[in-house]
Amino acid sequence: MSESLKNVLRELLLQKYSYFKRHLHMRLGSEDLANDVLQETYLKVESMSAPSAIEYPSAYLYRMALNIAEDQRKTHARLLSVAEIEDLYEMVDELAGPERAHEAKAELAALERALAELPKRRRAIVMAARVDDLPHQKIAERFGISVRTVEKELRAGLEHCCARLGRDFVQRFGPGAGKQSIKKND
Repeated sequence: MSESLKNVLRELLLQKYSYFKRHLHMRLGSEDLANDVLQETYLKVESMSAPSAIEYPSAYLYRMALNIAEDQRKTHARLLSVAEIEDLYEMVDELAGPERAHEAKAELAALERALAELPKRRRAIVMAARVDDLPHQKIAERFGISVRTVEKELRAGLEHCCARLGRDFVQRFGPGAGKQSIKKND
């Protein structure tokens, strides 16, 4: 952008500051936001490079300010307000408490016992898939077995753990996904 055009835009912004502020205040619904947007607009004019000619400088500045306001709105839409954060602190966690913590520890201990009952390779496959979140292909390479064998071992390990925890095993992937397995009578 030529320095002369930058000077024209800067001077126009300063001369019509109250005009821009009034129109932005009406458009945006906030005087503070209008002020912030105009400050950002001034900074953008100072740092921008644009075509050497602008046909309607006043309209150009106003559109630039509206674009900045929209960018700020999008940024702030993703953030929580102070009031929303305070409301979150006030929420009571119905599941928290000593009783729930004790239940969770007991369940974790039961899972550890169930995992300990598994053959060594099967336990390692379950841990690699569920704790380390490794893809089946990587697990197969690690153990020198086929992906299908990994899937069978994983399923058998998960079914065993579910049975020990008194839960139904639900296959999440592959054929039959979403269906409960048929419980076998021991």
